[in-house]
Amino acid sequence: MTNAENVLFIAVMVIYLITMLLYFFFVIFKKTPLAKAAGGFQAAGLLIHTAALVLRGIAAGRLPMTNQYEFATCFAWGLCLVSLIFIVKFRFPVLGAFSAPVTFLIIGYAAMQSREIHELMPALQSNWLGVHVSTAVISYGSFGVSFVLSLIYLFREKAKEGGFWDTHIPAREKLDLISYRSVCLGLLFLTLTILTGAIWAERAWGSYWSWDPKETWSLVTWLIYAVYLHLRLRRNWKGKLAAIFAVAGFVCVIFTYIGVNTFLPGVHSYK
Repeated sequence: MTNAENVLFIAVMVIYLITMLLYFFFVIFKKTPLAKAAGGFQAAGLLIHTAALVLRGIAAGRLPMTNQYEFATCFAWGLCLVSLIFIVKFRFPVLGAFSAPVTFLIIGYAAMQSREIHELMPALQSNWLGVHVSTAVISYGSFGVSFVLSLIYLFREKAKEGGFWDTHIPAREKLDLISYRSVCLGLLFLTLTILTGAIWAERAWGSYWSWDPKETWSLVTWLIYAVYLHLRLRRNWKGKLAAIFAVAGFVCVIFTYIGVNTFLPGVHSYK
């Protein structure tokens, strides 16, 4: 089972690489069939990625979400899923040219981690694991898409009007709106992540909150995006500043995941 999962994981990396290159070629050569091919490869990669995660779960006898490798590959899966949904919903293949490299970098980070399967510590042997980590995966994936959309917004400001970019990139106002919706989705699921984590912590350790580094930085991340939404709703804060704010928020997401595990180990640290 583990060997099959490893084969599928390698296949996923190759497919995500091909997807990224096809999206790049679409932007460079401006050929719509390349975008369709890239979307097809992305969908195929997502299906194979799902199969790899299922096999990992069967081999481990639990949900594959408890160490650095497993969460990284789930993170990449979530970003691939959310970005594909936005690409299809808004007919926006250029999004893939920006999201595919991020997905490939995250899956590449996963490839550098240990794939050994370890028995869970007692505190992690809970049904709350699936709910808590699944909501985090969707949240991080949504914030990743808002990050990519914000980069496109900033790029769109510099791009020349007319031609390919007007055809394949929505107007800045629509980009801003899509990014806002992605942030809303991410913040909703991050809220669920924090709430389910608090309930789980109380049952496992007898305390809802212990100011563990991961808890603290998750709260910081939540506050950043909450401020983003507050400024947007109360001050009508849109455009370039909102895009920069969303980029900064995702930097905080990455630090919460990788930086905290590396520099501020605690009870939430992945191995």
